[in-house]
Amino acid sequence: MTDPASEVYSPESQARRLRIVRPSGTVDLAAAEVAVRDLLLALGHDPDSEHLSETPSRVARAYAELLTPRSFDLTTFPNDEEYDELVLARDIPFQSLCQHHLLPFHGVAHVAYIPDGRILGLSKLARVVELFARGLQVQERLTSQVAGWLEEHLQPKGVGVVLEAEHLCMSLRGVKAAGSTTVTSALRGLVRDDPRTRTEFFGLTGRAR
Repeated sequence: MTDPASEVYSPESQARRLRIVRPSGTVDLAAAEVAVRDLLLALGHDPDSEHLSETPSRVARAYAELLTPRSFDLTTFPNDEEYDELVLARDIPFQSLCQHHLLPFHGVAHVAYIPDGRILGLSKLARVVELFARGLQVQERLTSQVAGWLEEHLQPKGVGVVLEAEHLCMSLRGVKAAGSTTVTSALRGLVRDDPRTRTEFFGLTGRAR
């Protein structure tokens, strides 16, 4: 992934900020409204009825929001204390859209890394999850993208990502397994290669293995 980004470095604070903007497709709201109107007709509903007249516009705007990632500043600081243990943010809420049915899946993400030369502003772990969740996704790819992005931009000693999500395409249709949860993980560096670190990571996420 190539980020249109600019880096700002302050000698006083030694904080580095990288502006992150994920390239995404442009949403044509007018065309989307027409498509929703056509879909309502195809499903046997009158888009000109009192209750549905504004629905095409609402649906178009809703999908535009769900498919457009927000830019953010990736803020890192020098690891002066040479901290080399896990840093974990648990239960980060996220929602995304299944690319197969255009239905939401939602849940929580647990994201951890082992710092090397720099540490990350903690809120940015949630921002990275959102960066890739806002789009047409499958959970497996989303998990790997979050881990790969952190590995590339932070260059830590290790990364661990676990996503737990309920998929409405599974709970509302088909097998109708309401309440079922899909769990995926992506491990990099020491979190993958060192058994003790891996065990600690899954224990802290509540997914002991």
